[in-house]
Amino acid sequence: MTPQTTFETVQAEFPIKKKWAYLNNASIGPCSTRVNDAVSQFLAEVQSHGRLLYPEWCREADGVTKSRIAKLIGAMPNELAFVPNTTQGLSLVANGLDWRDGDNVIIADIEYPSNVYPWLNLRPRGVNVRWVEARQGRIAPKDVEQAIDARTRLVSLSSVQFSNGFRLDLSALSEICKRRRVRLNLDAIQHVGALHLDVSRYQIDYLSAGGHKWLLGPIGSGVFYCRREALETLNPPIVGYHSVDKPLDHTDYELTLRPDAGRFEEALVGFPAIRGLDASVQMLLELSMPAIERHVLDLTSLAIEGLRGQGYEILSPATTAERSGIVSFRHPSVSAASVDARLTAGGVQVAVRRGALRLSPSFYNDTSEIERFLDVLP
Repeated sequence: MTPQTTFETVQAEFPIKKKWAYLNNASIGPCSTRVNDAVSQFLAEVQSHGRLLYPEWCREADGVTKSRIAKLIGAMPNELAFVPNTTQGLSLVANGLDWRDGDNVIIADIEYPSNVYPWLNLRPRGVNVRWVEARQGRIAPKDVEQAIDARTRLVSLSSVQFSNGFRLDLSALSEICKRRRVRLNLDAIQHVGALHLDVSRYQIDYLSAGGHKWLLGPIGSGVFYCRREALETLNPPIVGYHSVDKPLDHTDYELTLRPDAGRFEEALVGFPAIRGLDASVQMLLELSMPAIERHVLDLTSLAIEGLRGQGYEILSPATTAERSGIVSFRHPSVSAASVDARLTAGGVQVAVRRGALRLSPSFYNDTSEIERFLDVLP
C-alpha cells in the first residue's frame, strides 16, 4: 500500500457510499470517480482527435495496462488478451480446443451459467460434459480426479463459486490436472479483485475474469489469460486484422498469428472500458491485493459473526482457506425475498442467489456499512 493510498482515502472515490451501503460487488461493482474520469478522458480524446491518437491507445493498452494486470495476477503481459466479459474468455477455450468425438470436459453442478453453456454447446461435436457434484457447496479435488478418464481434455471450474463463495483449492486441483495431463480452465470473475491470486504458483492454462465485479471496472471490460506454454493449444475461433502480426499492412493477407495472447483480440478492443479498467487496477495495486484480501475477509468475518448472533444460517464455507468475499446466508423463517426487500428499503444492497441472500463487500466498504446491514436485518 502506498503512503498516499489507504482504504480510508479511496472510500471518497466511490459516490455510491453517499446513498447505499452497497454490499453487492459480486454482481456489479460501482465505478469510482477515478474510473469515470478515465473513461471520460478517453472519449474526450476521440472527440478532439479522432484517430490521431490510435497508435498511442494501442501502446497504452497492450503495454501499460496489460503490464499492470499481469502484476495484479502474477502473469506475464504477453499471456493476456482483452475480452468484454468472462463468457467471451470461456468461449475462446470452448471453441478453440481441437476437440474429438468422445472427448469430455469436467464442470461442477453449481457453476454460473457462463461456465456451463459453452460446454453444453459442444455436444453436437461429440463432446461430453461430466458433472462433479458439490458436497455441501464444496468442490473436492478428489472428486474431480475421480471424474477424469482417458478422454478428459479439460477441467473448467470457478475459482470462487458465485452463490456461496466457496474458494477452490487451486494447489491441489492444478497438481491433479498436471499429473493427469488435463488442461485447467478457470472462471475467476468472483476471485480477481477480491482475493490475492498469483497464477505463476499454479499450472493454470486459461483464466477469464470480467472487469465489472470485484475489479470495479466498466461493464464491457475483462481479461483472458492463456499460459505461455498453452498458447498453441488454442486455435482462435475468430480472427481479424488484429489477430495477425502486421495489423497495419492491410494488403498482405498471409495469416501469421501474433506470437502471444494478443492473437485472441481479433479487432479493435474496447478502449474506453480498458482505460477505465486500467484506472481501477492502478488503485488495486496501490492498496495491494494481500491487503485487500485481509480487508474483505475482515468485513465478511464481522458480517458472519453478526448474522449468527441474530439467528441466521451461514451457507458459505467457514474455513479460512475456503472463504472469499461472498457470504451466503438465510433466515430460519423469513424468505430471502422478504429480507432483501427490507434491506433495500433500509438503504442496503445485497443479492438473492439460489434461494439465499448473498453479501459481498469490497475494499471501499467499511465496518459502518456492515453494522448498518446488521441493524436493518429483520
